[in-house]
Amino acid sequence: MGILNGVRVLDCSIAMAGPFAAQRLGDLGADVIKVEPVTGEWQRHVSAGGAGGNKVNVSFLSLNRNKRSLAVDLKSADGKQVLLDLVTTADVFLQNYRPGVAKRLGVDYETLSKINPRLVYVSMSGYGEDGPYIDRPGQDLVLQGMSGAMLSAGRLGEPPTAAGQYLVDAVTAYTAFEGALAALFHRERTGEGQLVQVNMLDAITTLQMQELSVFTIGNKPQQRSAEPHAHVYIRAPYGAFATSDGYIIVAFPKLKTLGEVIGEESFLTMMDEVDTWSKRDEIFAKTREKLVTRTSAEWLELMRAADIWCGPVYGYADLVEDAQIKHNGTFVEYDHPTEGRVKTPGFPIKFSKTPSVIARGAPLTGEHTREVLKDIGYDEARIGALEKAGAVKAGEA
Repeated sequence: MGILNGVRVLDCSIAMAGPFAAQRLGDLGADVIKVEPVTGEWQRHVSAGGAGGNKVNVSFLSLNRNKRSLAVDLKSADGKQVLLDLVTTADVFLQNYRPGVAKRLGVDYETLSKINPRLVYVSMSGYGEDGPYIDRPGQDLVLQGMSGAMLSAGRLGEPPTAAGQYLVDAVTAYTAFEGALAALFHRERTGEGQLVQVNMLDAITTLQMQELSVFTIGNKPQQRSAEPHAHVYIRAPYGAFATSDGYIIVAFPKLKTLGEVIGEESFLTMMDEVDTWSKRDEIFAKTREKLVTRTSAEWLELMRAADIWCGPVYGYADLVEDAQIKHNGTFVEYDHPTEGRVKTPGFPIKFSKTPSVIARGAPLTGEHTREVLKDIGYDEARIGALEKAGAVKAGEA
């Protein structure tokens, strides 16, 4: 039983950020009910990387474990009433509709808080609930571009560099997860629910607390180098360097130490807090020229012995097999009724008394509709009538 056992979450979100946030709550033991259209949530029909499945594609599978599926038509009066009845039993309501949609559906905070004043209502958006950008789509790469982060790495004059993850979606998910937990804690103290608003633009902007403060307080320009330096606000050398058989990371070592290890005499008399900025391209280029002469393993051994921060550049195949990853139990495996054996990242927080568990994999559309409705007192006749009217979908297995 997880630490959030007894907490009921209504997950009315789509795509990645919302479902990921709700899944984290489910991983901690909350009863997460995925409220989705009778045709299934959008992500069921769009597979990232082209990775399909038997009945559940990998995108949906990865973001919706530890949830029950209630398939309901919220545009019908009967379907909407089903949701309102559920709200009376809920602790958290999470949605990432575009601004204004929740109000049009009659499931906005003002409406639902009157039904359940203890409700923690998490509203996620791309840019905020109002303002000049409320009609713009909140998409990960679009927000990466707006965040300024793409120009903190890469070469001067070359195209901006995107993250290798769905970074904004993930950061927003964790921000919403954090907000939900904080609001639940407040409710435990006071008995009152509240509205929690999270938007992708603020999430990715505030993630750059240090970088943006260097710009706004330190007045340091965001200036990329001619060489592919990994971050504009960290001194050279800093980045991925080719070796004779791959790549390694080298992270701002003391120049004298690095010079001794790689055999670059010019580094021995350079000043760390001066030359590493003013001669950034020269230092990067000289480091690159030296490192291609040995293997990754050779350089890592030499640098670690000299207490230089360094490490390998992994692909996913390397990461999954890494000794520390295996030791930590970072990945979990479980059996899914239609997708077979599933291996996926687990939950990164460990609790000594209330560990997170995978109680169920991602549900099929409407798999738990009957179960959920019976939880709130609907009898079989009423459920059958709702299904016949098309207000809900039940029984896919």
